[in-house]
Order: sequence, then structure tokens, then C-alpha cells
Amino acid sequence: MARTEIKIGGFGGQGVILSGYIIGRAASIYDNKYATMIQAFGPEARGSACSAQVIVDEEPIAYPYITRPTMMVLMSQEAYTRFSPELAPGGLLITEEELVSVRTTGQDVRHLSIPATRIAEELGKKMVVNIVMMGYFGAVARVTSKEALRKAVEVSVPKGTQELNLKAFDRGWEYVPA
Repeated sequence: MARTEIKIGGFGGQGVILSGYIIGRAASIYDNKYATMIQAFGPEARGSACSAQVIVDEEPIAYPYITRPTMMVLMSQEAYTRFSPELAPGGLLITEEELVSVRTTGQDVRHLSIPATRIAEELGKKMVVNIVMMGYFGAVARVTSKEALRKAVEVSVPKGTQELNLKAFDRGWEYVPA
């Protein structure tokens, strides 16, 4: 596996930073790869734009900043407008189907979407939208193994919410069309 640069974007409160942390943890702790994460968010606690930049590689990572993400997970329209032009040609773009209106992808970008918010609401907690997205991302991107990503979810979410979050992860993973 070559160096994989991933950018996750959305608004505060959607679990963007936790999502980046989960990918990095899955790669570095459970799949024995190298990973870095940089986070950025606005001054407000919720509602402002935020992003997580994750690099995963088989080799040590000397420079922890992404230069041209090959994968993006975008969960808000603002994140799409702001970050999608950075996606590398031939990259993978995953969006929240009901919150992001994709105008054009261009440059041979592979675009996939999932109604993660609706799935999270069906599970009874809108807060697990990011975990639904992580399940879907894991299934289509294959940056880490399913077991590593699922274990990272289990140990990264608040105590007492593991069962719900693992259901959310599984629903996202299973959403992938055959």
C-alpha cells in the first residue's frame, strides 16, 4: 500500500475529528501501519467547519501534512465546497447523501454517497452518523482491515455506547452496493 492521504470534513458536532482518530488508530495500532492526524476546526464548539487530515502508510511518515488527498469523506455542504477541489485526480470522494449536493467531480473522481444521517436516525441516535460513515468508508476504501477499524471504533467511543456504535459501523459497512 502506498501513502494514502485522507481528508474528512464536516461541521463541529458531526464527529469529524473522532473519525480521523479512529482511522489512524485502526491503521497504527491494529494493522501495524504508520499513521498521522492533523485536525482543524473553527472557534465555535459546534456548527463551524472542521476537518481531520489522516495519512496512512506502510513506511514511516516524515511529513505529517497531506499535500493532495486521495480520499475524502465530506459530511456537510460547506466541507464539500471548501475541500473537494483539493482531491487528487482519480481520488475517492464519499459524501453524506442528504447533506451534500455534489455539483461536479471531474478528474476521474470516484464519487459514492450514503444516507448516513438517516441510517443513524433509524438506529435511534443521530450522533452516530460519523460511525456509519466510517463503516462505509472502511468497506469501500480498504485502507485498514474491517477488524482493525471495528476494534478502533469499539475502544474510541464513550463507554456505554459501544453496542450502538458497532451497529452503526456495521450498517455503514453493509450499505456498500455489491
